[in-house]
Amino acid sequence: MADSRAALAQDARPAERLELRVPTSATYLPAVRAVAADLAIRMDFDLDSVEDLRLAADEACATLAQIALGDAELTVTFETTRTGLHVEAWVPTAEGTEVPRDGFGWAILATLVDVVDAHSSTQADVPAGSGSATPVGVITMDKYLPGQRPSDVAGGAEQNLSVAR
Repeated sequence: MADSRAALAQDARPAERLELRVPTSATYLPAVRAVAADLAIRMDFDLDSVEDLRLAADEACATLAQIALGDAELTVTFETTRTGLHVEAWVPTAEGTEVPRDGFGWAILATLVDVVDAHSSTQADVPAGSGSATPVGVITMDKYLPGQRPSDVAGGAEQNLSVAR
């Protein structure tokens, strides 16, 4: 799998990062949607793409909330560049827990963004993690501005979808 952040970071300025931590309760998930939409608007995404990002953030957070360990916090980082928005969301999970990549919710998520992936990791390997070996479930997403997809810019890769086998 290609690292989509490398394509996003190839512009002249460094990526700007915003970190958001919220309880996995349905009461607080709208805050993540609001931040995703606000950043998309500020980046001059068209209104359809803004709504796509809002819905994708909601679906990713709802998916992760289902596998979160107890009352663990959901951590979401947003990285903005001239080419698009990279979102990485994660929650602490029980050892061996996989992020679901099947079903209707995942299919919707995959259609809303340009690149999406889900995997297991540790807090040592995720942005804003504690550095510990605590397992986490991660969903990463990228939405490119029009004309900024790697295939548009460099004649590169097709859409990268990670699906369950």
